[in-house]
Amino acid sequence: MHLATVIGTLVATERTPGLDGIKFLIIQPLTRDLKPSGIPVIAADAVAMAGPGELVYFVGSREAAQAMPEPFVPIDHAVVGIVDQLAIGPPPTFGSAAKKKRGPS
Repeated sequence: MHLATVIGTLVATERTPGLDGIKFLIIQPLTRDLKPSGIPVIAADAVAMAGPGELVYFVGSREAAQAMPEPFVPIDHAVVGIVDQLAIGPPPTFGSAAKKKRGPS
């Protein structure tokens, strides 16, 4: 799952079967520091409640299609939740950096 901000909505009058009644959002993926990352993407709103300005989490690929009421619809991204609260700790350290922090064993 990834974090994003909803920056808009998309209206499509012609849809593939299985996408009827699904709302589409324009979302801006975010980094760990909540800064924009990459280009905005179109995502189906699996929670049917997200709107512009909200912090959401989304999935991509097969997981996105499985999040929809009709399974295996042709979508690449789906918003699967709205963030109520977020607490981010320090980034994890791995390898030699982690050993230096712990000290000798």
